[in-house]
Amino acid sequence: MGDAIVQALNTIDNIMYYPVLLIVMAVAGIYFTILTRGVQIRLFKESCRLVMEPSGEGQVSSFQALMVSTASRVGTGNIIGVSTAICLGGPGACFWMWVMCIIGAASAFMESTLAQVYKQRDKDGACYGGPAYYIEKALHAPWLAMVFCVFLIATYAVGFNLLCSYNLQSTFAVYSFYDPKTTPVIVGLVLALLVGYCLLGGGKRIVKLTSLIVPFMGVFYIGISLIVILVNFRHVPAMFGEIFRDAFNFRAIFSGVAGSCLVYGIKRGLYSNEAGVGSAPNASASASVTHPAKQGLVQTLSVYMDTLLLCTATALMCLSSGVPHTEDVSGAMYVQNAISTVFGGLGPTFITVAMLLFAFTTLLGNLYYVDNALIYMNGKKPLSRSFTVVYKVICAAVVFFGAVIPMDAAWAMADITMGGMTLINLPACMLLGKVAIDTLMDYEEQKKQGKNPVFRAANIGMSAQDLDYWD
Repeated sequence: MGDAIVQALNTIDNIMYYPVLLIVMAVAGIYFTILTRGVQIRLFKESCRLVMEPSGEGQVSSFQALMVSTASRVGTGNIIGVSTAICLGGPGACFWMWVMCIIGAASAFMESTLAQVYKQRDKDGACYGGPAYYIEKALHAPWLAMVFCVFLIATYAVGFNLLCSYNLQSTFAVYSFYDPKTTPVIVGLVLALLVGYCLLGGGKRIVKLTSLIVPFMGVFYIGISLIVILVNFRHVPAMFGEIFRDAFNFRAIFSGVAGSCLVYGIKRGLYSNEAGVGSAPNASASASVTHPAKQGLVQTLSVYMDTLLLCTATALMCLSSGVPHTEDVSGAMYVQNAISTVFGGLGPTFITVAMLLFAFTTLLGNLYYVDNALIYMNGKKPLSRSFTVVYKVICAAVVFFGAVIPMDAAWAMADITMGGMTLINLPACMLLGKVAIDTLMDYEEQKKQGKNPVFRAANIGMSAQDLDYWD
């Protein structure tokens, strides 16, 4: 029975990504890149400047919104996802991750700009929004917004949390005490109790501490990766040769597309940076900025930080080490084997600690998006205390089950639910593309005039009555 379910999930997963999502994501990314004239590259310097732009007292700044979305993006996928892509798809998956990152950054600009344009104001003056709001407000399709919220909840409360928990427990497989029958159960139980404790109001110091540590851990992780690459520098030319040979080996790709480096690169790249998925706009909408395009530009950086820095650090560290990348070591073990070539027994321990921190903040950060979706489905009203307690207990239970389910099932569940979100969000962004492009043109025109751009609905041919926040 269990094998049949896993096989069914894998079949749905394979069809969804090839050909459906592969085509939709490529077409959308290229379309947005052309429409914006390569905004993700052309205005990169401006994006960096805007990150540090201050907000009003008590309001969410661009930097804070960026950190919320980056906290969700940066996680176990940067380590385990990249390893799995290389071991199962081949080194060429790295190249296709880079491609999807660059064109996906244009999708990130569009969705975050739209989230800002159509955001709402609460009774305290703060702002909120996301894909559900622009789908309802601009496309007049509240039913589709509801479907999107269902997929978002399935992705961030179930799919991603199952996978995050599985990935974490898999890092213990290299240790002598690991028992496939009991260790996952123990790790899952401890993690579920810790997450549940923090979700239900306890552990505020734990949450604050990990939130402070994780950015430094990300920088430290990149530094460790660079050391491994430098020590194995003689392998670097061959490594890049292997990446590009595999990426353009179209005979091998088209002989088994579903399991090729192309599809694995797209899958794991999307899982890691979430560009176009429709998650980051929920955080983007909360930023207090004078113009929607500002937050759209800032969010392109989050995609780069995730893929071009952290994912690339993992990929190059592993491939430069020269250790075999086979299906048997896919996941944490491949990364741990690679880092051990330089740091010996300390290497696997470092990866385990990094995964613990990344996984914990990801598990808690994912529920920020779930709260947003549940509030929308509740008629945009706050959730009751009793409902909140029940749903958070269920979320903690999901964390436990994630540690004990098979790897294929964990990845397939996450891929399918995330794919559902993307198949709703990207077409919606394409239909609303003119609004985002007009907003970008208005921003650039005001910049040319030496102004600090301020958004007015009339500047892009809209009425202030059509928008809730920008009146």
